[in-house]
Amino acid sequence: MTRLLAVLTVALLALPAHAQPVAFGLFGDTPYNHWERAHLPDLIAEMDGENLAFVVHDGDIKSGSEVCSDDMLQGVLAVFKKSATPLVYVPGDNEWTDCHRKSNGRYDPLERLDKLREWFFPDDSALGQRPLKLVRQSSDGGFARYRENVRWEAGGALFVGMNVPGSDNNFNGARHGGGPVAEFFERSAANKVWLAQAFALARSRKLAGILIVIQGNPGFHAANAGNPSPGYRDFLTQLREETQAFAGQVVLVHGDTHQHRIDQPLEDSATKETVKNFTRVETIGSPFFGWVKGTVDASDPKVFGFEPRFWKVRQQAN
Repeated sequence: MTRLLAVLTVALLALPAHAQPVAFGLFGDTPYNHWERAHLPDLIAEMDGENLAFVVHDGDIKSGSEVCSDDMLQGVLAVFKKSATPLVYVPGDNEWTDCHRKSNGRYDPLERLDKLREWFFPDDSALGQRPLKLVRQSSDGGFARYRENVRWEAGGALFVGMNVPGSDNNFNGARHGGGPVAEFFERSAANKVWLAQAFALARSRKLAGILIVIQGNPGFHAANAGNPSPGYRDFLTQLREETQAFAGQVVLVHGDTHQHRIDQPLEDSATKETVKNFTRVETIGSPFFGWVKGTVDASDPKVFGFEPRFWKVRQQAN
């Protein structure tokens, strides 16, 4: 019995600090219309009632055809701030990269991104009524503008938010074709450093898992077929290499294509075998309405668990 207690004590001491199991919420691609805007507070209130450690919105706080106005941004921000649960927001393409469209008001996408950074990421805490301390990439003087890239630790795992949006990761900017724009190169360089640092930290801390949140669907199946989207090619390569060099479980959460799924689409580039310690979670998006409840438990070999909560099915926008 004494030996058994000693073994258990060593095992517990080997777990990272604050490794108690926690639950969290994931949602995105909403609100897209009047009905979803009206019920967004109800959706957040439902998550507030679940005693979650935090919730994450993985981008697209409006539809792709809605005007990118200050009033729109401030309206959603006001709802996010009222969340009783700490709320982490990751930017989507609809609120900055696509704002040059005529239907969006012909805004300058980079000006809209600056507004998001100013209003949604004003300090080192998550949004909402209960504090959650975040580490922002902007704390590194070399990446001062990238306030949206964040990380925090919970349940024996590392959580990471990154600005990797839809519309091919802003590869072409406001142009149709013609190759990558400067913004894409600069942000991709920052993202590469942020992702590498996250995996290095998770390894040094001996964390059981790492969960990464982006907005854009990086196109796993196209990449597996040898035809990766240029905007996501380098990100997917780095993600694969880092995952295969990591002893724990890796989850990528994204939205963008509005098809809720939990699968394992990452393949080894040489053998084409499934990378077994990688899982993709796509959140529920308009015209469906709901969220995904996640759990993290460092003592569980699977580390992460996910359960969709469809709040309402919308057949058409109101």
